[in-house]
Formats: sequence, structure tokens, C-alpha cells
Amino acid sequence: MPSQASKPDNALVLLGAAMRSLRKEKKISQETLAYLAEIDRSHMGKIERGERNVTVLNVIKIARALDSLPSELFARADL
Repeated sequence: MPSQASKPDNALVLLGAAMRSLRKEKKISQETLAYLAEIDRSHMGKIERGERNVTVLNVIKIARALDSLPSELFARADL
């Protein structure tokens, strides 16, 4: 049986949810995270909802803004 992340669009939802979860754990607003990662706030919201195919560079920027590693975000998303 395929994993939940077998569909690419579902992988985006899982990754976005992992980012949102870590952001909330760190008590950072979405607006603050977007500012720290140098990403437009509305784009950050779309990334968290899995509506945008986030680039590798943006994953790195978001991970750094969350004081994390990209691999930790993927692991949290079970990808």
C-alpha cells in the first residue's frame, strides 16, 4: 500500500503542516516566519496549506528561520 506522501500534492500538504506545527511550537506568527524567511506572507500561508510547490531554497530559508534543518521538516512530515 502506498504511503500518504505517494501523491505529490499530498506531500506538499504534509510538509506545509509540518512547517505550521513547528512554527506554532516555537510560538512564531506566520507573518513573523515569513519575514524571517524573506518570503511574502501570503505565499507563506499557501506553502503551509500545501497550495504551493515550495522550492528547495525556500525550504532551507524556512528551516533556518525556524532554527531547524530541512531534513527535520521532511522527517516531521514523514516524507
